[in-house]
Amino acid sequence: MKTVDKYLFQALDNYPYNLEDVVESLDYALSYNNTNTMALCLYGRVYAEQLYEQAKLYFQEALISNIFAKEVYPHYIQTLILNEDYEEATKLIDFALTIKGIDKVEILMKKIYLFEKTQELKLGLKLMKEVKLSTLNSDYNYLIEETEKRLKQKVGKKSSKKKK
Repeated sequence: MKTVDKYLFQALDNYPYNLEDVVESLDYALSYNNTNTMALCLYGRVYAEQLYEQAKLYFQEALISNIFAKEVYPHYIQTLILNEDYEEATKLIDFALTIKGIDKVEILMKKIYLFEKTQELKLGLKLMKEVKLSTLNSDYNYLIEETEKRLKQKVGKKSSKKKK
């Protein structure tokens, strides 16, 4: 096992419960390989919870290091959506969907979440059909069902407000 991997595994083992040890392990991992996409991505996730702009820099650095780092996209997209950078999130989703081997269902679920945040609920429900067809295992079933239920409830509430 490479030294960088040892520190990366320590960081992953401590995340999110012991952020001090996570950061220390990530610093060590990056001192051995400052372009390690997993370490940069985890650093971005840590910062996404605390310091948004710094998080974006880590995610961007990870993608500069390896634009095909599939593990970065879901976390980066989520960070952009939570911080209401919708246009940037849309572009990143569109690009991520072109990457061979990426978990398209996970990225499409992020797109549905983006539609939900921007109140484009019907687009989210329409995309849900594509997600159901793209799913290759049952791991996503609960998430898909609950998301669809939530969107339908919101559409119902929205249409009942219009009738009043």
